[in-house]
Amino acid sequence: MSVANTPTARTVFIISDGTGITAETFSHSVLSQFESVSFKQVRVPFIDTVSKADDVVQRINRVAADQGTVPIVFTTLVDPNVLARVKTGNALFLDLFGAFVEPLEHNLGMKSSHSMGKLHKGVNSKQYRSRIDAINFSLAHDDGQFVTGLAQADVILVGVSRCGKTPTSLYLAMQYGVKAANFPLIPEDFERQALPTTITPFRSKLFGLTIQPDRLSEVRHERRPDSRYCSIEQCRYEVAEAERLMRRDGIPMLSTTSKSIEEISTTVLQDVGLDRHTAY
Repeated sequence: MSVANTPTARTVFIISDGTGITAETFSHSVLSQFESVSFKQVRVPFIDTVSKADDVVQRINRVAADQGTVPIVFTTLVDPNVLARVKTGNALFLDLFGAFVEPLEHNLGMKSSHSMGKLHKGVNSKQYRSRIDAINFSLAHDDGQFVTGLAQADVILVGVSRCGKTPTSLYLAMQYGVKAANFPLIPEDFERQALPTTITPFRSKLFGLTIQPDRLSEVRHERRPDSRYCSIEQCRYEVAEAERLMRRDGIPMLSTTSKSIEEISTTVLQDVGLDRHTAY
């Protein structure tokens, strides 16, 4: 089929014997390279029996027949029998485990365990418990609402309201087990020309987030439309003053305007020196 005749919308199945999060994340990265094509992604988790595989094959074939083009299938299926059955469907199959496990088996001179759900079986592990503790910590220390225990924080994000502190804190906790607190910089701080006294003892843990005023105005308008809070003048004032405070105190900062949560979090980890591994 020529590129000119390629349909502009495709159904993508993400099939896994576990949650499917790994395959979904990988598929997002790959499919984002094809900007002119629209993709409808369907995650199908916990396909761990041949019977469930048969149901998936029916769904795949139905989509192929209804849309007149084969769907794309990303899989992280481990059981060879389940995988073989799914591959009888009318689709383009991208077997993520097969692409990497087989070369590793050859290189290491050994067979893999072929165990399902290995990535998510550590619910009683120390690493998993640390991640849960980090999530609870970040929730408790969101937006400066609970100041006790800040000494336990791995990082404290600071910045004006709605610049991305909360989602970044939670992402760091959920993905990396990082105890991330966040604290707002408000007009009272700018009038005093000083950081909040609550966080000054932890200056070495501070990391600043900033944002372009026009984007901040858009975000705030969604929360409080037609208010002084979202006015471009107020946003310009707060961003300028917050950046001035952070520069004066030598706090590293990053603009969140055009960056994803993943990019922001990775930069925070690198700049603060937190050597963590993704903790599923």
